[in-house]
Amino acid sequence: MKELKEIRFNETDIQLQDNLVRGSILPEKIAELNRNIIFQGNNVVEGPIFGHRIEVRKGDLEVQGAAFAQHEFYVSADVEGKVQFKKSVGSANSIVSRAANCELSFASDVNAKSVTLHNAFVAGSIYADEVQLDNCVVVGGVFATQEVEISNSIIGTFNSPVVRLSGINYLLLPSAFSIEKITAAADTKLYNLSLADLGSLYRGMPQAENSGRIAIDINIDEVKSKLVDENEQKTLRSYTVVGKVLAADLIDTDKFQNHFLLTAASLGTQLLKTYDLGPDSNGNLALLTLDNIRSFFFDILRGKREVQEMSGSFNISDLGR
Repeated sequence: MKELKEIRFNETDIQLQDNLVRGSILPEKIAELNRNIIFQGNNVVEGPIFGHRIEVRKGDLEVQGAAFAQHEFYVSADVEGKVQFKKSVGSANSIVSRAANCELSFASDVNAKSVTLHNAFVAGSIYADEVQLDNCVVVGGVFATQEVEISNSIIGTFNSPVVRLSGINYLLLPSAFSIEKITAAADTKLYNLSLADLGSLYRGMPQAENSGRIAIDINIDEVKSKLVDENEQKTLRSYTVVGKVLAADLIDTDKFQNHFLLTAASLGTQLLKTYDLGPDSNGNLALLTLDNIRSFFFDILRGKREVQEMSGSFNISDLGR
């Protein structure tokens, strides 16, 4: 890999291949604002980047600083290998990746007018007008001002006026929100993992007895709330598992270690050391690295690690204690 310590580019496109960039890739004059940045494979950039269009044509790629595209951030559909962005990624227009064979990871937030992702991992949240996710993991939330379309994905929560679901989807937080009623295909399933024993599952150990995923029926588990001020009235729909976890206070959820897992995912690049959840089933430390957490959630998504169903029964005498 060729090391580039001092960046000197002209006003045309920047094409990088087999390069280690020690600095940033930022415009220094007005004419350079329309400059495109194209990654042709095997690149590491240690600073932030700014381009009219940022395009990833080949992996591997690691960008350690923030990235912003004035027009479009695009990952080609045939990209393979690892593509990682350690800080936040933004675009004034769109962020698009439909690369099925690429391990695309964002270690922080994603912000654009339109976001379309396939097979991507987002440790932070997504903020956009329109969001389309297919086979993705978003540890934070998906917040859209217009609409969200989610298919076969794991997300923290969502909040959007219009939400469309398809396939098997999971929520990491107890509730999600929409204004219009969720549109879903007949075979769509939605599960909540807020009371799943993710810590034991991560270590390859047996899951706690009173833990598991909770099925959400979008027709039954919908709670309507009316928000009123002096000028307008809005109806907010909440899809929550609160009504199904009467015995939740009887469970010691701290033992699940879910909060350590999710916090390590969202703060991964800001932590001064690599934490672990203790020994796994093989006696090795279960390290909370971005790659390990990404693999863990995609294993759940693909059925390699199965989250057990949570039992709906409990002993009424336990309430007295």
